[in-house]
Amino acid sequence: MATRTRYIVGFTVLSVLAAFLLPAMPQPAAYHDFADHRELLGVANFFDVASNAAFVLAGLAGLAVTLRPGTEFASDSERWPYAVFFVGMVLTGLGSAYYHLVPDNERLFWDRLPMTIAFMSLIAAQVVDRIDTRTGLVLLVPMLLVGAASVLYWLSTERAGAGNVMPYAVLQGYSVVILFLLARLQPSRYTRGNDIYWVFAGYVLAKLLETFDRQLFGLGHVASGHSLKHLAAAIAGLVVCRMLYLRTLRP
Repeated sequence: MATRTRYIVGFTVLSVLAAFLLPAMPQPAAYHDFADHRELLGVANFFDVASNAAFVLAGLAGLAVTLRPGTEFASDSERWPYAVFFVGMVLTGLGSAYYHLVPDNERLFWDRLPMTIAFMSLIAAQVVDRIDTRTGLVLLVPMLLVGAASVLYWLSTERAGAGNVMPYAVLQGYSVVILFLLARLQPSRYTRGNDIYWVFAGYVLAKLLETFDRQLFGLGHVASGHSLKHLAAAIAGLVVCRMLYLRTLRP
């Protein structure tokens, strides 16, 4: 087994163990209390809702680039993971807007489920680009099912009164780290492969903005950290779109 494969498999095994062995953690009720409650045009939490339009626009732009004949793919089947990724972005925008209208656990499910679609399909796309086309395509559906299972498990435990968001949290962290590992351990077969680092940076920035939601809103009450998080994550999706538009297959 190649060294890069050992790293990836080893980290995957550790993540699975962490998801099952770490203490259960219910979704904190305070999570749903975002800083910006302003209503506009009759829409509650307007800016947290409206900022999700960025996901929809980025996803539609990405789909247009992915499906256009001129975009560089060694085979047409390689388009599918990227197409699913951008569909996930569109659905994330719609699901997150729905959630932010009346934030609670039931609606949060429709925010998180499409996010797992985006996470898992982007990993499969990078496996296709960097490791092996067939392996990445074969992994796409199982990875989507694992992502969906983590969110379904979380919601079912919340409904049962013993909430455990830990598997979903581990999966989210796994997605970010594995993208970084794939980029570090194996060059892409295409140019612009290093653009994936900007996707990684965009996700880290989004998490920081989310963490400092109230502090950023307190700076003049212009925009909250959570609204800005949506924009940062959507820009990360646009980076993927730009990467596909500009890249070429290496000789």
